[in-house]
Amino acid sequence: MEKMCPFSLLILLALWIFGPNLVNGDAQQPASPPIFILGDSTADVGTNSYIPHCNATANFPHNGIDFVNSRPTGRFSNGLNSADHLARLFGYNSSPPPFLYLHSLKYGLQLGIYRGVNFASGGSGLLDDTGLKLNVLNLPQQINQFVTVRENLITALGHETTKALLAKSLFCITTGSNDIFVYFKTRSTMPKEEFINLLMEAYENHIKTLYSLGAQKFGIISVPPVGCCPANRLLNATRCFEPMNDFARYFHLAIDKLMCKLSSELQGMKYALGDSYKMTMDVIDNPRPFNFKNVGSACCGHGTLNAEGICNATANLCSDRKQYIFWDMFHPTHAAARLAANTLYGGPTLYVSPINFAQLAAEN
Repeated sequence: MEKMCPFSLLILLALWIFGPNLVNGDAQQPASPPIFILGDSTADVGTNSYIPHCNATANFPHNGIDFVNSRPTGRFSNGLNSADHLARLFGYNSSPPPFLYLHSLKYGLQLGIYRGVNFASGGSGLLDDTGLKLNVLNLPQQINQFVTVRENLITALGHETTKALLAKSLFCITTGSNDIFVYFKTRSTMPKEEFINLLMEAYENHIKTLYSLGAQKFGIISVPPVGCCPANRLLNATRCFEPMNDFARYFHLAIDKLMCKLSSELQGMKYALGDSYKMTMDVIDNPRPFNFKNVGSACCGHGTLNAEGICNATANLCSDRKQYIFWDMFHPTHAAARLAANTLYGGPTLYVSPINFAQLAAEN
C-alpha cells in the first residue's frame, strides 16, 4: 500500500482537529450558496425512503443510532453523511432535504429555492442500468428532478434571477462506485480502460446537461478505495481487494482529465475535484492520529468483518463508533464522513484540486 508522508499526515490531522479555516488561512466564510447534491448512497439523505418498492433503503435501526433521538433517517450512516457535513461547513444545519420529500409537501419545492435540494439515491451510478434492479433513481432521473426545481425557480424568481442564482450554486456529485461494483459482480470482461472510458462518456453528458440548465460550479467527489470496503475485503481474505482499487485509481485519473477538458470548453465552468481515493487510503494506512482504530471491519453488520449481512436491528453493533472508518459493509461512519468533508471543503491540492470546495464557492 502507498504509505503516507509526514506532510500529508500533518495536513489531514490539522483538518480533523481544527477544521478547514486552518488550511484556508481565512476565517471569513462566504455567504452560503444553494447546494444541489446528486449521486449515490454516500450522499443520500432519505431519497430512497420515498421510492415505492425500493430495494436499497436504510430507514431502519441500527442506522441513525447517533442521529437526534437515535432516529433512522434513510442515511446509510450511524449519524450524518458527507453531504450533511459539507452543508454544515457552508453554514447549513444539514444537507438540503431530498427532492421527493419536498415534492410531497404542498409548498415544498418553494422551500428549497434558496437552500438547495438533495437528489442523491443510494445504489445509483453513472450508467443508466446501475441500480436498475434496486429500483433507485439513476442520474438522468435525478437531473430530471432538478429540471422540475429549476422550473419552480423560474416561476418564482424569473429567468434572469434564476440564472444568477444557479450560477453561484454548488452542484456536488459523488458517483461511480456502484458502477465498479456491478462490473465485478457481473464478471464483466470489458477491458478496464474501455469501461472507465464508458463511465467518463456518461459523466461528460451529465455535466454538460447540468451546465445547459445553468450549473457552473461543480464539486466532484471521485471514487474511494472501494476494494477496502469490508464487503470487498471478503474477496481477498480480509485484505483490500486490489483489482477493484485499481479501477478506482484509474477512475480518478480519468475524471481529472475530463474535468480539465470541460472547464476549457464550457465558458464560466469551474470545478473542484476531491481525490477520495488518496484521502481515504492515507487514513487507512495511518489511522491512529485521527483516533481511528478499526479500518477493516464494519461497525454494524453480520459475520466476518460484520460484512456478510446488512446493518439492521439484529446486527452486531460496535460501541466505539468514532473509532471505526466503516459503518456498514460499504459506507463510512459519521466520523469518517466528517473528516472527508473537512478535507473537501478546505484541503490542499494534494487532496482536492485545482481548488477546494470553499474556494469554489467563493469564486465569482
